[in-house]
Amino acid sequence: MLLRLVPEFELRRDVVPWLAAQGWAAALDTSENSSALYVVNVERNGKIIYTWKGSQSNTHIGLYDLQTKQNEHLYTFEKDLHIISCSVNNERTLLAVSFHQYTEDETANQLLQSVSKYLTLLIEIHPINNVRVLKAVDTCVRVQFLYPVEDRNASTESRLLLVSEDKYIEQFDIRVVAEEHKVVIQKSGQLPRTKVADDLVWAQWDMMEQRLFYIVPKESKSTLRCVQFYPDENFNSILESHLDISVNDTQLKLVNFGYDYCQDQDVASKSLNLQVFTSKAGGLCVCCSLACDTPDEIMYSIYFLHKGYNKTFTVSLERTESHQLKEVAFMNLDYYVAAYLPGQFLHLLNIQHPDLLCHSLFLTGEDARIDTLQNCSIRSPLVSTVLDCEAGSLYAVSISDSTLLQLLQKSERDSERLAALHCALLYFQHTEYLEMQIIRWISENLSTCHSFDPIQEFIIASLYCRMCPETQNLDKLLPYTSLLDWIGVVPGVICATDIISLPVLEFQNSKGFWEKLNSNLESVKYAEPQLHYHNNVLRREWRNLSEEGAFSSGRLGLCDERGSAGEFAVFHIMSRILEAANGMCLPLPPGFHTLHLGLGVRCLPLHTLLHYIDIGVLQLTETCVRKLLKDLDDTEQNEKLKFSIVMRLPEALGQKVRQFWNHPINANLIARKYVKLLLENLGNRQCSRSIPERFSVPVEFLPLNYLASMLTEIENQGVHPYEKQDHVNARFVEEMALQHTMTLLGLKYS
Repeated sequence: MLLRLVPEFELRRDVVPWLAAQGWAAALDTSENSSALYVVNVERNGKIIYTWKGSQSNTHIGLYDLQTKQNEHLYTFEKDLHIISCSVNNERTLLAVSFHQYTEDETANQLLQSVSKYLTLLIEIHPINNVRVLKAVDTCVRVQFLYPVEDRNASTESRLLLVSEDKYIEQFDIRVVAEEHKVVIQKSGQLPRTKVADDLVWAQWDMMEQRLFYIVPKESKSTLRCVQFYPDENFNSILESHLDISVNDTQLKLVNFGYDYCQDQDVASKSLNLQVFTSKAGGLCVCCSLACDTPDEIMYSIYFLHKGYNKTFTVSLERTESHQLKEVAFMNLDYYVAAYLPGQFLHLLNIQHPDLLCHSLFLTGEDARIDTLQNCSIRSPLVSTVLDCEAGSLYAVSISDSTLLQLLQKSERDSERLAALHCALLYFQHTEYLEMQIIRWISENLSTCHSFDPIQEFIIASLYCRMCPETQNLDKLLPYTSLLDWIGVVPGVICATDIISLPVLEFQNSKGFWEKLNSNLESVKYAEPQLHYHNNVLRREWRNLSEEGAFSSGRLGLCDERGSAGEFAVFHIMSRILEAANGMCLPLPPGFHTLHLGLGVRCLPLHTLLHYIDIGVLQLTETCVRKLLKDLDDTEQNEKLKFSIVMRLPEALGQKVRQFWNHPINANLIARKYVKLLLENLGNRQCSRSIPERFSVPVEFLPLNYLASMLTEIENQGVHPYEKQDHVNARFVEEMALQHTMTLLGLKYS
């Protein structure tokens, strides 16, 4: 399975044994009565609140600490109640509870009494003491304490959000005092309260960042707003965004304001399935299911607010049994958003790079299966965390690297390969083992990828994930892909992209998420179109700057045998790497060209080798040429190789390496170069034509004598173009010229 779910909390595993040990055995019979034991809320500090029914029609509230793995009993109601919402403050001194006053088996006469259906209480639980009524109404109420920063000292004030089904949210300020080892609420009449939002039809609580997202319907469009709560007990509206979403205005839908499974299921069938997800890199996404008239299709939209566009996906379902079709469940994986429909598909949408469909991974069948999630009654209260409300289990969610590699290796679709490649490199970042496995896959599948170059994608994604964390905002300038466009399709999926207005931010000196979101929005405004390496100007400049000396270091190993099959494979891969790097105007590491040329010498016939050198595929490096001239013996074949390479050397490089080949052919070349330079530097010099002193070896060849005397005179006048090569002098030139002349005449030289 691609998504790995590790249970961090399970009611049956972590609570039921403790209940049995405490004597509350009635809660063990959860199979027949699912409401007997269920999770009510998950607080910011990792504490899970649950409720269960006792043996004497009592209703209990308990708390499980994920850090200490301990259970704690918070409060008992001596009657059978249906707990709707519950929250405990950070100091665990106050408990807010909202419940239905009557159970289903009570008579109709009781329901007709002039008593409110729903009651919301504020209870002192350290120790258990006074109870205050916050609301007594006929509409449902949810409660949620605000949490300060984790390292803050115990506060004398707690703040409580109260969310009413009458479509408003208000904040209560609760001051407490310590009296004889007790914490009690100050008796000052009514508790101070402030209106936070009203006229809303949907709201979501972000417990980790203490943010409230809510939607207010306005004419044809809806407005998404966000309120940020601060540790200094202030709050303000910080975001506003207009969304083209039709919302049901008849019933309020709440997300992450506690978990009343029975009521949530009833509301879900009548209202919009919508969630807001944020990422550490400043991503802001609105995910929602859409109504679809076609029974064998399902639709959902992802509003990438930080990018300025919306993508709507229409998916053809493999099976259309009505009892299996439920709404799409969304999960926040930080770098990805997962859209999941059990038994149908799993869609991982790339939040950072959502512009191309091929960077999102769409799976069906067995690849999309998640055994532990067989229904859609799930929430994402935290990043990379899923709460199964029906089962009462909290899971840590991550992408399986081993499954991702298997998918990469077995997939036959370019879209899946590219999505898996980017996921492996960018989601897991620099994991050496994973990178080695990817390199092995690329080596074996170069010719099977038709719509993208896997080497280019690997190079860019590897650079991207290494460099971006080190430099702020570099991800706005450094491309993450070599693709300009994607013309392929994902079978069974239709994607429509619409440009949307960017959200409006109102904040001052905000750090963290809001600063990164603002940076993303500024990038969308002023840095379009996105940068790519496919740039002719950049390529021309790179050719101008690319000098041989910059990449000439490295080591070569030559053997006398022809190249092995493995060497042929490596040579081919290096040629593809060179092609990919040249296409992106990227430099290659030192030693690359040296090794590439050495493998070419071993693997290619001479005429092919020289052709590769002439067209620039193979580059002559000082290290490799020096090794060739010194280490290869002078067989007829090697002489041809050496001579062909020496004749192709640039002038500067030739002067450095020709001296390493002790052979008459090379000596002849050196002598010719020497004479040419002497004559070029002679210019208009006037020199006497007197015959110099004869050399020790008599040579009766008048043209040669004249040349030797002229060269000697030039040397005596101080013209020494080869000062660093002492073995080059007039006598050497004379002997080389004589040897060459006699060879041409077919005479024997001694």
